[in-house]
Amino acid sequence: MFIADFHIHSKYSRACSKKLTLPNISSFCQIKGVDLIATADFTHPIWFNEISYKLKEENKGIYVLKKEYEHESQFIVPKSCKTKTRFILSTEISLIYKKNSKVRKIHHVILSPNIETCAKINKTLGEIGNLRSDGRPILGLDSKLLLKILLEISPDIELIPAHIWTPWFAIFGSKSGFDSVEECFDDLSEHIHALETGLSSDPKMNWQVGRNAPYMLISNSDAHSLEKIGREATIFDTEISYPAILNALRKDHEKIIGTVEFFPEEGKYHLDGLMNENLSLTPAESKKYNLKSPKTGKNLTIGVAHRVFDLSDKNEGEKPKTARPYYSTIPLLEIISEILQTGVQSKKVKQKYFETISALGSELYILNTTPINEIKKTDEILALAISNMRKGKVNIKAGYDGVYGSIKTLDPTTDLNKNQTELFKF
Repeated sequence: MFIADFHIHSKYSRACSKKLTLPNISSFCQIKGVDLIATADFTHPIWFNEISYKLKEENKGIYVLKKEYEHESQFIVPKSCKTKTRFILSTEISLIYKKNSKVRKIHHVILSPNIETCAKINKTLGEIGNLRSDGRPILGLDSKLLLKILLEISPDIELIPAHIWTPWFAIFGSKSGFDSVEECFDDLSEHIHALETGLSSDPKMNWQVGRNAPYMLISNSDAHSLEKIGREATIFDTEISYPAILNALRKDHEKIIGTVEFFPEEGKYHLDGLMNENLSLTPAESKKYNLKSPKTGKNLTIGVAHRVFDLSDKNEGEKPKTARPYYSTIPLLEIISEILQTGVQSKKVKQKYFETISALGSELYILNTTPINEIKKTDEILALAISNMRKGKVNIKAGYDGVYGSIKTLDPTTDLNKNQTELFKF
């Protein structure tokens, strides 16, 4: 079994951390508990050169960092987290084009079977648009045409629609998306096998849209910084090789055994609203106001929950055959920040974070697997918070229009003031 995150970015992507180097990514995957990570941005010429000379192929389509570059990492991995980080060749492409009299803005994740195939993709796409300007290049291509180009280069390239419900840049986005995979890809739809749920939706929400039942739901972090790696991920039970992963995505769906998810309300496009007006509304409230702000009359940004509701044709909780278990989690830094009642980026929170993983192991192991009694031996309040998270006993303030939501695990007036011995008296 291994945990994979197929969608992150490099330091060459706009609005992304300059610390997103291959050695740093390798270190943080160990800290986070991610076994297989995207190289990200292989279409960017400079980054592709780094991928080519800093990584070596370990198994079919799977790469590892060459030992001589490990020292370039800025981070020391605690002994409790040390393992081998593996890389899969991946990039995200942004497409802006017009179809059916409407401007479409769609993001797709692309997986490539080897360096040689990446080079062919880069050569072909480089003749169409500027790959150097951004790690996530913007191309004026129809999604169907991009897929056709990729399949002609190699049938082993996999295209996965990214964060499928995000309003602005997604296949089902309210601002520029489609109502179905078929509407987007036409007669090439059979070559789409998986959909990325994105931070603002979870599998349970997606199960309500019956037309998407044939597609595997996977989750990735779309990390723009090291700390965000693994905040969502997919769990596989197969050999760590490109052919095995491709087989799991396309045919042997039992080999995908679950996903790690945000609570979807924490995603920054869950509800409808307007950031500038501090206004968030449920789908029912939005419809009551004709999708306009009751304050100013401006058009609302229609969120994921609303869009899922509009396209849904199944009862809530009804599962398709492709359904897999999922684990709703809160990043460990956020839980510690809640406990210490100070900012996520504070020195105090980061120090406690590294003390915790040094004692207990990687972040995803602590959040999803470590027995609560083991966590209690280290920190009883943390144990209570993680126990509440696993049970779904959380207080939620949903995100909207680019504003992240917040998920709290503790009652500040009681849990944070109890004696340690009182915490687990339910």
